[in-house]
Amino acid sequence: MNIVNKLTVRHLKQNKRRTLVTIIGVIISVAMVTAVATLGVSFMELMQRNTIASEGEWHVLYKEVNKEQLEAIKNDEATKTVVLSRDRGYSLLDGSHNESKPYLFVKEYNAQGFKQFPIELSKGRLPKANNEVVLSDHIATNAKVAYKIGDRLTLDVGERITEANDAPLQQFEPLRMEKGQVIEALKNKTTASYTIVGFIKRPTWEPTWAPGYTVISYVDEKMIRADDTVNATVVLKKVQSSLFDHAKQLAKKNKIESPKFNNNLLRYYGVTNNDSLHRTLLQLSGIIMAVIMIGSVSLIYNAFAISVSERSRHLGMLSSVGATKRQKRNSVFFEGAIIGLISIPIGIIGGLIGIGITFWFINSIIQGALGINEKLTVSVTPLSILLACAVSVVTIFISTYLPAIKASRVSAIDAIRQTTDVKLTGKAVKTSKFVRKLFGIEAEIGLKNLKRNKRRYQATVFSLVISIVLFLTVSFFTANLKKSLELSQKGVNYDISVSLSTEASVSDQKLLKSFASLKDVTESSVMKVLYVNAWINKAEVADEFRKAVYKDNFENEKYPYFIQIHALNELNLRTYAKTVGADYALLTNPTNITGIVIDTIPFKDEASGKYIETKVIHTKVGQSIDLTYSDQETEKEVNFNKVEIAALTDQLPMGVLPTQIGGLTIIVSEQVMNQLVNEKVNDRIQTILYLKSKDPMKTQQEIEEIKENKMFVQNVYQGRQQEEQMIMLMSVFTYGFIALITAISMANIFNTISTSISLRKREFAMLKSVGMTPKGFNKMINYESIFYGIKSLIYGLPISIAVMYLIHRALMNSFSYGFTLPWISMIYVVAAVFVIVGSAMLYSSSKVKKDNIVDTLKQESI
Repeated sequence: MNIVNKLTVRHLKQNKRRTLVTIIGVIISVAMVTAVATLGVSFMELMQRNTIASEGEWHVLYKEVNKEQLEAIKNDEATKTVVLSRDRGYSLLDGSHNESKPYLFVKEYNAQGFKQFPIELSKGRLPKANNEVVLSDHIATNAKVAYKIGDRLTLDVGERITEANDAPLQQFEPLRMEKGQVIEALKNKTTASYTIVGFIKRPTWEPTWAPGYTVISYVDEKMIRADDTVNATVVLKKVQSSLFDHAKQLAKKNKIESPKFNNNLLRYYGVTNNDSLHRTLLQLSGIIMAVIMIGSVSLIYNAFAISVSERSRHLGMLSSVGATKRQKRNSVFFEGAIIGLISIPIGIIGGLIGIGITFWFINSIIQGALGINEKLTVSVTPLSILLACAVSVVTIFISTYLPAIKASRVSAIDAIRQTTDVKLTGKAVKTSKFVRKLFGIEAEIGLKNLKRNKRRYQATVFSLVISIVLFLTVSFFTANLKKSLELSQKGVNYDISVSLSTEASVSDQKLLKSFASLKDVTESSVMKVLYVNAWINKAEVADEFRKAVYKDNFENEKYPYFIQIHALNELNLRTYAKTVGADYALLTNPTNITGIVIDTIPFKDEASGKYIETKVIHTKVGQSIDLTYSDQETEKEVNFNKVEIAALTDQLPMGVLPTQIGGLTIIVSEQVMNQLVNEKVNDRIQTILYLKSKDPMKTQQEIEEIKENKMFVQNVYQGRQQEEQMIMLMSVFTYGFIALITAISMANIFNTISTSISLRKREFAMLKSVGMTPKGFNKMINYESIFYGIKSLIYGLPISIAVMYLIHRALMNSFSYGFTLPWISMIYVVAAVFVIVGSAMLYSSSKVKKDNIVDTLKQESI
């Protein structure tokens, strides 16, 4: 180690506090980058594991391939594993007690399929031959049909066909019924005999509304003939964005039907075949990464920049004894290297430990709230560690390079006297007379100090501005990410529905009440639903609907809407009216027909692939909607009543899903529904009971055992659970992100201000020596705090709004909704800036107050 480097090390030891603050600043910055990268990677890995656990691990599906095509898929360079499967079809289940689920659904897998898909054996063994099967336990518990291992099954397996459609119905499509009667039949049947070798738990990938109980058999590749076809499900060696084009080329080359992709899983690897979504992800990643990197740079740079004057003085002394420009530059770089070697490893370890502790606390919350077995685990990738190291190294280099270049060019005398840092011209430190009159001499001294030490003051304001931008942009980003997720979901807000195709009779109402009072039911709502029409004026029609459907071609300047009128019972309506701010008394007045209109809906525009939130109708409270219906006898349209709008909202009560394009949902009371209904529209009413349950499967089974034939039960808890899991996990991610950024921002501000105050110890001691009282000192500090806060907000808020708009524009590649500023977050920021700055100034100045004036004036290091 040469003499200059030895002197640098000695200088760092002498200025212990400044060195420690700088090291802490770098540690916090490295920890932030490491934590953010690890949080993102860990969250994506959790979603991958959760999706695989519920739906199986696969990437590409080639349907109906023959033996030759199968060989081409297996020999493809991208293929890691191939799962063979085949949907044999449906067979009637004799003796089933569940009228909504009358079939057995036979599906075949090869041995690899039993590993790649979540098939959990509860008894016996898995099939090893094509004449062996395992049955779902659900057959015994739900259908009340008992089988034993060793029993022989002879099944007539066919396709579900309706008269209206020749295309076979799939397992995800519920049983087709009209007015309590099944309107589908099994066709193209073949007979197959099986031996039962085991039982499995009900598969997670079997929809709760599926009409068939799962039966799994074995498909042997050796037994496949040349003209036989199977489905080939592929697990790839490497998941990358080129897989979509590669799979399509492989299919085209071998004359295979266009492949299907497991988008539910692939999106958690960060790959998608949706161009607009891909652009959205790239732009968002770029913006957020830029914000984080700028925050990281500011945090490290400020730790160096605030103490530039001290370092310049030290380098000036080196220059006076013969140090060259190169030696002075290398001295600063050496200082940065020492700080980096100490800080970067500690920062990386600290970031990982911090995220690990966070995950440990929230895992029990996630699992309890979502009912999932997967845990958030710290996922460390070489890329995230390299990224944290690279950002830190580059930032330290920039932070040291600029002061080093500046110091190397300044003469020894100027560097020692610090004439380049401290500006003493009258113009530079001129203050307004108004400041002195209004706030006193202490405020004027504080303001002159800020102007005199402009570089230090600018570094502090810059730090505050970066903290404001970090918090606001990240909170805006996470809120919009959550909103975008909610737009892309179907909005299922109940577990089970029990529907009647007609209005409920007295006995039906009693039966529905008994369902609502079942042990595990937590919430219920009985609705009457009336389906009618209305002609809406051109000026009131939503812009998206007008362009998408009619392209501005209107009949009589009006557009036909289909109307769904939902009548809530007293308890549910009272709660809902309070939520949306409607007058319950007005809604229940039978002499004045009023209703709550859902005026904002999300929908997916198939042409652009965007998820859009739009006004379904442009109208105002107090206006009326004229209702019509088509008379079945005369086939003429009849005007039969009108509904006055009592309130407009985008909130949906339980059981009501967002309407489709060209539709309108109106919520009314039972009294209003009774006034609307007449004999002509009575057959258009449907009664539906919606339930939420702690154990939806058990509740469904209990309902199935006591329901009547004309009632149709649909269990959709699986869809709701998936949506809630996504939104809950996204909330954990977003709030964790915001908490992390908030902590980093506060640390940044405290670090910057405390360093600034520490460097001004001699100045404060001088002011005390000429008679400044403790009260005057506090007044000066308070004014500086206010000035810092106002100045940082003047710059920080406009920059934040600009970045937020860029984030909004990026999201608009895949979504469409209005740009709204997060006013609540902005109010929090304004308050927090003054509280944090004031606290940091008071904390730092309280340390200074205890110092001895003479000792401080003589002090050369901090």
